[in-house]
Amino acid sequence: MNDFVHQRHQAPTPLERPRELVIVLPPMRSRVNLSRIVRAAGCFGVRRIVACGNPKVDPTIARNATEQVTVESRRSLVPALRELRIDGYQLVGLEQATGSRLLYEFTFDRRTALVIGSERHGIEASVLEVLDSVVEIPVHGMPHSHNAATATMLATYEYCRQFPSG
Repeated sequence: MNDFVHQRHQAPTPLERPRELVIVLPPMRSRVNLSRIVRAAGCFGVRRIVACGNPKVDPTIARNATEQVTVESRRSLVPALRELRIDGYQLVGLEQATGSRLLYEFTFDRRTALVIGSERHGIEASVLEVLDSVVEIPVHGMPHSHNAATATMLATYEYCRQFPSG
């Protein structure tokens, strides 16, 4: 016998310092993907998402993460990334690309902007050109890549694993 007791919806563990991860998104085709990313960001303690296009979050999917996560709307990705670089962020793309490194072998800077690709086409070449690093999640079966929201969650988890207290 074990001593496990179910504790549903336990209070969040407070962070010692705010997370310095910003999730950066191209225009997302799916409100569901964007809303799932917002919900995951809230759970991970990430407070800022920069989203291009006209981001629309579904509050029934994102739940109360919308109270904690700021979604900033930008017209285009490259100028937003240049601003983040000026603010001291390491620009890291999540994409299968030539020269990309495996996510679990990569060391994030505490101040990181994690750039996600679009659902259909990934990260555009013009965006890849301005990134400092590119990481990928290995895929060992079909389809050839993870869903954008799922991949974002996996990469955000790895960042948080490296900076557990914020």
